[in-house]
Amino acid sequence: MSFKKATLSEAERSRIIEMAWEDRTPFEAIKEQFGLNEKEVRVFMRQSLKPGSFKLWRKRVSGRATKHLQLRSPEVSRGYCPTQYKQR
Repeated sequence: MSFKKATLSEAERSRIIEMAWEDRTPFEAIKEQFGLNEKEVRVFMRQSLKPGSFKLWRKRVSGRATKHLQLRSPEVSRGYCPTQYKQR
């Protein structure tokens, strides 16, 4: 995990954190885009966030069906809010 983190740019690390916090972005999307599975995302977040922020994040994502494609309702067809992406 530390090797993967070391090879990520600051923008990529920031995007992983942003995706991990988003309710509708499943862990599978992070895996597809950055190659980090759910366990690796947890380790990454633990290393990247302050302890209190990490605890809040874990509480938020634990048991959240939208963070796993297999648990999602088929009615959820996208992984993000249309207004979430910033103009570049």
